[in-house]
Amino acid sequence: MKKYFKISHPLRLCYYIAGWIMVILGIIGVVLPIMPTVPFLLVASWCFTRSSPHFHQWLNNHRIFGPPLKRWEERRAISPFVKIFAVMSMTGGGLSFFVMLHPPLWISLLIAVISLLIAIYIVTRPSS
Repeated sequence: MKKYFKISHPLRLCYYIAGWIMVILGIIGVVLPIMPTVPFLLVASWCFTRSSPHFHQWLNNHRIFGPPLKRWEERRAISPFVKIFAVMSMTGGGLSFFVMLHPPLWISLLIAVISLLIAIYIVTRPSS
């Protein structure tokens, strides 16, 4: 059973609103290929854990969004397809950024290092 937090009403309301904003952004991410879906839904799940057990359960039992959220919450696992897609998307987005905007070298290096660290984190998570 998932642990739910007991917090003050104003803070719970903030988490609740943030959770719904993340759900909306996640749904937009389903339609727009440039925007991710699961990271927003992970944040929404985190917010609902702190604000609304009902909506946390709803999100985790959703037929489309639920399975990756459950895999992450139970085992911190990412499917191989999502790993490949995430790393390829980051690579493509980074290359597009560098080619189109020609940022200064220090910005390019900073973005490359951050992207590499995120890619390493994603690839080293257990596969589902």
